[in-house]
Amino acid sequence: MKIIILCGGVGTRLKEETEFKPKPMVYIGNKPIIWHIMKIYSSYGYNEFILALGYKGDYIKDFFLNQKAFTSDFTLNTRNHKTKFFLENRAEIDDFKITFVDTGLEALPGERILRCRNYISEKEKYFMVTYGDGVTDLDISMLVKFYKKNKRIGTITGVHPRSKYGLVKINRKNSVTKFVEKPVLSDWVNGGYMVFDKRVFDYIEPGESEHPALKRLAKVGELSMFRHNGFWFAVDTIKELEELNKIWKSGNAPWKVWK
Repeated sequence: MKIIILCGGVGTRLKEETEFKPKPMVYIGNKPIIWHIMKIYSSYGYNEFILALGYKGDYIKDFFLNQKAFTSDFTLNTRNHKTKFFLENRAEIDDFKITFVDTGLEALPGERILRCRNYISEKEKYFMVTYGDGVTDLDISMLVKFYKKNKRIGTITGVHPRSKYGLVKINRKNSVTKFVEKPVLSDWVNGGYMVFDKRVFDYIEPGESEHPALKRLAKVGELSMFRHNGFWFAVDTIKELEELNKIWKSGNAPWKVWK
């Protein structure tokens, strides 16, 4: 089953980073967040990706095309450009099969999904979609099992959002009893880890985002939600990027489900 990763947006709220590179290429530790997302999927056996590129897409192509050089010792003969890689010294070898698709600079997510349609073969009935800015400890195999059991066209992953503000607790006498810093809320939002039957393409109109299509599916009873109560974190601001890096550096990153 292939995974479409939407990574063509500008990411204006992260301008300090995205002025020079696309949002999925902001770094968590020494690797871009898109790599972390791909490692999550591949750890469950799903390693075929379609990257829906747009803004500064060449930056993403360059990273993966030159990953062997970035992760290996090698000898380069500058006269004829022959290169010898010492692959046995690589600390880590990824097993990704990636299709890079230029989906345009201005396209909205729904349109980007449509433009990846031709890269999903007729034999493949299902595919997954996610955004290029969120990590989770979600069990992908359980998500897929849930999807197949429900037999609906689409399944989204519901996660609990975190409040962007600290909450104030008061008692009946209006005395402040407690401050709660950015708690996880009880509501559900779409965490972006989605599974679809190819019939979903009939619900996406050219030139629109993915949200109208999801509403159409919900209206006809063809959308289900897999509840995930575990870790989920999407990067939208510099502060959130710093927080995610802090979690990674602690050595206890919940989304690091690979060995």
